[in-house]
Amino acid sequence: MSEFRPVAKLSEVPEGSAIRVEIDGCPIAIARSEGGVYACQDTCTHEEASLSDGDVFDAVIECPLHGARFDLRTGAVKSLPAVVPIQVFEVKIEGDTILVKR
Repeated sequence: MSEFRPVAKLSEVPEGSAIRVEIDGCPIAIARSEGGVYACQDTCTHEEASLSDGDVFDAVIECPLHGARFDLRTGAVKSLPAVVPIQVFEVKIEGDTILVKR
């Protein structure tokens, strides 16, 4: 059963950036953009690259390897070379703590 788990502090994720966390061995990118906090799979669907190492802007995360872009709200592909969307996770904020449902 899915449950919310604490993964980071808001202060650890500045606006326009992402960090990598793990829940049960699953790598997840936590990103802040446009005033929102988002959680998505950390591995690009095009190549084995860590999305948390890429740029974050306009609620989009960009793969640092080949520039594929994904919507942080829906996981939808925003630009090639990726064609498969990424998985996104529900986020909740309690005080300064970021919680992710997985």
